[in-house]
Amino acid sequence: MEIMGASLRICVADIETAIPFYERLAGGTALRFERGGVQVAAIGSFLLMSGPEAELEILRKVTATIAVKDVDEAHELLTSLGARILVEPVPTPAGRNLLAMHPDGSIFEYVDQRG
Repeated sequence: MEIMGASLRICVADIETAIPFYERLAGGTALRFERGGVQVAAIGSFLLMSGPEAELEILRKVTATIAVKDVDEAHELLTSLGARILVEPVPTPAGRNLLAMHPDGSIFEYVDQRG
């Protein structure tokens, strides 16, 4: 499994106020989308999320988002290493993702850009 990078997950109260700061900080433009009632903005290495507290409470449990070449390959390796797959691979606006709990209890999201 090739890890391409990682994104820092940040829950914000007002995504519209936060986006300009992070765009200037990262030197990029936000890629915006909505998932499960949560507004998301991907800007460089930052993943901003804003929405209902019940949804954000779940999202805060995810340590980081890891970009990989292929989510299916990540799934296979993670399973063989004893990780528990919490959410099987599903399509997203930016590719596919899965959620996995590592044997130490840490939860990570793995994403690829394969549609």
